[in-house]
Amino acid sequence: MWWVGSWRQAVVLATALLVFSSLVPVVAVAWPGGEAHAATAAAPETTVPGREPAVTAHRSTTDQIITNDIRLELDQSGVLRGEESIRFDGPAPEEFTRALTATMLYDTDHDRRFEIGGISAVDSDGAALQIETEETDGALLVHIPTGGTRGVELGYRVEGTVSEVAQGVQLEWRAVGAYSHTVRSTDVTVTAPMPPEALSCLAGEPRSAMYCTASDMGGDAVVAHFLQADMTPSDRLDIVVNYPPGTAEGEPILTRRWSLASAFQVTPATGSAFGLLLLVLVGGLVALIRVRGRDERALRREAAGGDHAPVASGEHGRVRFAPPDGVHPGQIGTLVNETVDITDLTGAVLDLAVRGYIRLEELPQEHFTSVDWRMVRLDGPPGRSLLSHEWLLLDALFGDQRTVRLSEVGSPGRSVDFPERIDRAREELYRDMVRLKWFSRPPDRVRGVWTLTGMLLTTAGVVLTGFLAMFTSAAFSGLAVIIAGAAVTAGAQYMPAKTRLGSSVYAHTVGFREYLLSPRSQNAPPGQRVELYSRYLPYAVIFDDVDRWANILAAAAIADLSPEELTGDGLAWYTGPSEWRIEDFADSIHTFVVTLTGVIAGTRRARLLNQLQRTK
Repeated sequence: MWWVGSWRQAVVLATALLVFSSLVPVVAVAWPGGEAHAATAAAPETTVPGREPAVTAHRSTTDQIITNDIRLELDQSGVLRGEESIRFDGPAPEEFTRALTATMLYDTDHDRRFEIGGISAVDSDGAALQIETEETDGALLVHIPTGGTRGVELGYRVEGTVSEVAQGVQLEWRAVGAYSHTVRSTDVTVTAPMPPEALSCLAGEPRSAMYCTASDMGGDAVVAHFLQADMTPSDRLDIVVNYPPGTAEGEPILTRRWSLASAFQVTPATGSAFGLLLLVLVGGLVALIRVRGRDERALRREAAGGDHAPVASGEHGRVRFAPPDGVHPGQIGTLVNETVDITDLTGAVLDLAVRGYIRLEELPQEHFTSVDWRMVRLDGPPGRSLLSHEWLLLDALFGDQRTVRLSEVGSPGRSVDFPERIDRAREELYRDMVRLKWFSRPPDRVRGVWTLTGMLLTTAGVVLTGFLAMFTSAAFSGLAVIIAGAAVTAGAQYMPAKTRLGSSVYAHTVGFREYLLSPRSQNAPPGQRVELYSRYLPYAVIFDDVDRWANILAAAAIADLSPEELTGDGLAWYTGPSEWRIEDFADSIHTFVVTLTGVIAGTRRARLLNQLQRTK
């Protein structure tokens, strides 16, 4: 033994020094040969205090003394081999737990990991012991069955204890992470291919900065010695030894500690990912602008083609209504905003009435009841035909009946599948966009595909970001995928693009709208104004100008029709009760449009609610 005299005397001396350690910061201990050595004041300290391992604490009884002689050997490759002689002076516990440190705090962003292996234990007679290991709270707990033994020999090896410093090589290791019982004396000896140059140690509670009981370089300054007396189960012993360059190879094994700042760290790699994403988004935006710019260019060139009276010469010098490109009201609404909304369907129904396929009869308003209409299905003008979506609208409104009240449309008692029939009409309007070659694909499907793509991309970005945040520091790149997915989802409504022909028809439609909104549209020949203005009215519904045009139509009827016509079926397609007058037409048609819009919207909402209830 290297200590002067017996080890018991050394323990007594060490205990006395511990009592006065608060008064004397540095204690010199005399070694064989008479030379005094002390820990150098400038010796390096351990990096960061570690955590207290979760071991079961047992206070030693008065007749039980436990000591531990730890011998550590550092080889050229940087592997630290440990052998410990744990002795029991008195009854041995049934199990003794020794904590070997697997992880320590290194800096604000990293933990230092130690790879521990080759753990084995034998009793004082050389018989192998069945040990159990458990890793918890950054420590590897070695549970050793010690009942009935006088002592055990524990062996292990550790990698990751060596790091290069400015002065050479540094060994840093937590020689004791924790004990399960109080240990009277822990004696640590460290050998290496070269003699040590400096050493330091910390002991006590996990976050204390108290120096260990004693440290020394030995009589010939070829080994590093450390001593800690009376280690309780919550104490630890950290040692640091500096060696000359070339003593051993190795570097710390660092793992990045998780935090929001580290997980979403901006690095050249993550910054490059964002740059690439920006390039893709900008490229897509440029392409979208070019596609959308086709509409703008067509407006500048061709809008004037629709900004005139939509009429053509007819028989006997009369003019007949001829909208630009033959576009019907429902088609105009779909072409303009690329969506079949309820206003488009309402305008299409009113257009069917104006063209002679439906007669609207306003019913007398009874006390405490709302206004209602009787809709009568007619055969329409001879030699004329309907579009597919118009047939479907008539089928949705009337079914197999010729007459129906507006208040009954969509009611469960009359038509349980009214929402489905309306949806078929909407789908047919989308198909018209492709059949007429205004769009290469149905706008609703294009939006659906891009919306689904954006949602899937966003979901994938969330999963990827979570994965990267848990295991890497590149979660910032995952955010780029989320942003891209959200941008695609939000921009899905802008993805349908008109063809060149569609842009041209769109320009004519915009010109037609400007004409209807201008005073020039009221210059139709007397005697023909009622017919022409009636044809304008469904388009005014699409262009949100129905009230003004209803008043214009009523004024034309008052001016052009005889009193007999005004008291009878003056408008042919719209009649009122006995007390009704043409002056009431504007209010009546406004109320009809609002009511029909509400009926269609209400039945579609009811369908969605029913679908949600069925899914639940």
